Amino acid sequence: MLMRIPFTQPLPAATIVPSSATTAAGAITALQNFLNPPSSSPPRGNGRTTILSGAGISVASGLADYRGSNGTYTLNKTYRPIYFHEFSASHEARKRYWARSYLGWTTLNRSRPNAGHYAVAALGDMGFISSVITQNVDSFHPMAHPGLSTIELHGYLLSTVCLSFRTEYDRSKFQDDLAALNPTWAAFLAEMLQSGALSTEHPEERRMKGLKTNPDGDVDVPGVEYNTFRYPACPACLEKPPEGKHVEIDSDGAWSAKSNAGVLKPNVIMFGESIPDSTKSAVEVAIDEASRILVLGSSLATYSAFRLIRRAQEQSMPVGFVNMGGIRNEELLLAGLSSDTSGEAGVRCAQPLEVLLPSLVERLRTAPATHVPFIPATFQPAPWA
Repeated sequence: MLMRIPFTQPLPAATIVPSSATTAAGAITALQNFLNPPSSSPPRGNGRTTILSGAGISVASGLADYRGSNGTYTLNKTYRPIYFHEFSASHEARKRYWARSYLGWTTLNRSRPNAGHYAVAALGDMGFISSVITQNVDSFHPMAHPGLSTIELHGYLLSTVCLSFRTEYDRSKFQDDLAALNPTWAAFLAEMLQSGALSTEHPEERRMKGLKTNPDGDVDVPGVEYNTFRYPACPACLEKPPEGKHVEIDSDGAWSAKSNAGVLKPNVIMFGESIPDSTKSAVEVAIDEASRILVLGSSLATYSAFRLIRRAQEQSMPVGFVNMGGIRNEELLLAGLSSDTSGEAGVRCAQPLEVLLPSLVERLRTAPATHVPFIPATFQPAPWA
């Protein structure tokens, strides 16, 4: 059983390898050599790279990261996420979660993939990338490159899911239901939007306006009580309750505590919740089939991601890391990687992904190839290139 468990210990400073990768140009060259190594010997695996991405790739889309210098764990020391068992068992815990999620949904819903995501799409079209595993729940990867296999390791926020039937319910419709059931909160949200308090994902700026941004898209309003917040029941359970269960709603349609079924949760893997076996198997296949692994914007702080890199290294795969901050057990992961490597054996750099990746794509398009990847005839340059 594989659970999602938060890791909040301090992370080390970034170690740059090779030393030339301290500059953007040096990092691009190292990544070029990593993705496109000399073909002197047959490659292990499929000859392509699997990407493992984290919150850092979505910062340029306006979303907060977790552990960077302005990350929510860094600036909000008192943050404690709600755990799956709490959400499942407690009506009061669900009120708190959905009230905060109701406020935080606006930022995610209006955000879109950035140049980093579209650069990944281009790398896939050029034949360098075989698949993407993402820890992110924003669904920006499948939006940016629907033709490139993406596994959302921790689920996605675009829908809710029933704890009884596992049926999904669109998150935008759920948001409308929350607004209808909680007119005072809807008015407060409108006020926050008009004031600009929700137009920034910088935690310090939000704190100045009385808000705290927390991981996974929720917003904390200090001093506010959540016990009057209401949320809807699962429509499928309401129409046909599970055998031996009952679902009740109040006169306005809100889930009633007299019910013992019909609870909707965000369609993400909450802290303390097990990752489905099907997802666990799929990410392991994606790792095992690849020739190299490239980590983009992740500190690997969650074990569900860290273990994948250890799995790759146990198979002697080259691993590259692009992350602005430190990485969990960085010294261990970089052990044996020479500081004067060209990048073919591995790379560790710290550059903004929305700048670095498009530049890398352009370099790979124009540089002589040391091996020729498959490039679909229908490939078209991304509009930002």
